[in-house]
Amino acid sequence: MLRYVIPVVIALVFIAVNSLIPEPHRRTFNALLIAGAGGTYISGGSFGLGELAFSAVMLAVAYFGLRSWTFIGIGWLLHTAWDILHHRRGAPLIPSLHDSSFGCAICDPVIAIWCFTGGRSIFMKSKPKEQVRA
Repeated sequence: MLRYVIPVVIALVFIAVNSLIPEPHRRTFNALLIAGAGGTYISGGSFGLGELAFSAVMLAVAYFGLRSWTFIGIGWLLHTAWDILHHRRGAPLIPSLHDSSFGCAICDPVIAIWCFTGGRSIFMKSKPKEQVRA
């Protein structure tokens, strides 16, 4: 049960911490994360040159993500697919944690949903109510 819950909690904490970053810096920061996420499996080399090709695709998605939350969301979903492939192959993100790619595959779509909604801060600033004068 925890192997399903913990990745969602991690994603929610990620969203909360990101919500503290003001726009447009939040989008830029997340685009950079997507570029980095594309290279997380390179050292394992489980898919050979496919690892480099995936990194190149993620770099392009990250570039477009500098101006679009939609591309950042697409990047997280692409990374989800890559996580699933590595989990099924038995080549996890963190070799000492067998389910690390599995957890990442649960965490990433939650972040992607947030990105598809525009990556808005979850900490809404309340507008002062107008006083009614009699």
